[in-house]
Amino acid sequence: MLFTALLNTFAMNLLPILLLSGAGFILGKTLQVEPRPLGQVIFYLFSPILVFNLLWNNRLSWREAGGVVLYALLLCLLLASLMALALARTKLPTPTRLGLILSVAFANTGNYGLPLVAFAFGKEALAYATIYFVTNSLMFNTFGVMVASLGHLNVSQAIRNLLRVPTIYALLAAVLAIHFRLPMPAPLQRALDLGASGAIPLMLVLLGLELQKVSWSNHRRLIGSTVLVRLLGAPLLAFLLNLPFGFQGKALQAILIESSMPTAITTTVLASEYRLDTPAVTAVVFLSTLLSPLTLTPLIFFLQ
Repeated sequence: MLFTALLNTFAMNLLPILLLSGAGFILGKTLQVEPRPLGQVIFYLFSPILVFNLLWNNRLSWREAGGVVLYALLLCLLLASLMALALARTKLPTPTRLGLILSVAFANTGNYGLPLVAFAFGKEALAYATIYFVTNSLMFNTFGVMVASLGHLNVSQAIRNLLRVPTIYALLAAVLAIHFRLPMPAPLQRALDLGASGAIPLMLVLLGLELQKVSWSNHRRLIGSTVLVRLLGAPLLAFLLNLPFGFQGKALQAILIESSMPTAITTTVLASEYRLDTPAVTAVVFLSTLLSPLTLTPLIFFLQ
């Protein structure tokens, strides 16, 4: 009975995501489709549209939104700090240690997390997940860049990277539009609805395209341990962190799923840009994504 329920949870929530991502993976392998152009379209157009549309149609209170932001910030910092402490006594080279810290701190809250929350828990939970996703993006482009660039730190570059994240402007635009109660013309609302509906399928195809670029590393045991921390340790810490916050219902469902996602594929970008251990990071990304249904399926079942 329990196995059947878990299988049904997997089939209804995770399998559609894996099928579409798998199609992107096969497309990239057979036709040599590059993920970068599609990633740019999603990053600069569809993600901001999705963020604005979700916030406009699901107006969270300032207290609810602020709570999610603070929760996401604290969890990211805690995961990075704990991983740094765990690796402090190892003899690993600095590029490998920094790459593994980033692999644990940043989850795939965008092109995997948002579709999963939408499938499993609906649009109301997706509004909370969107706030989490935007906060994670902010941290990635500030704290993540600073961690990756330790030894040749460039704060101004981190700030410039942050200002190039279009979802921030979509978030600010939604906040201002809601605060001043600006009217939404029907053609514009339809355009936003159309763009938002296409964002998630494109994100899933991009996930598959990016995964076909994976490379491997010699640190197999350490990579396995990092994957376990990302898939098992992060959800446990997320659950404990919620005790003082007290999120319930759709908010709890959204933040726990987002916290439990596999490693963000964009960590490979930082690893490559700042000469970290790119093979180790990409291996963690691939393995954590591949194994994530084993941990996410029972979590979704529990939360439902």
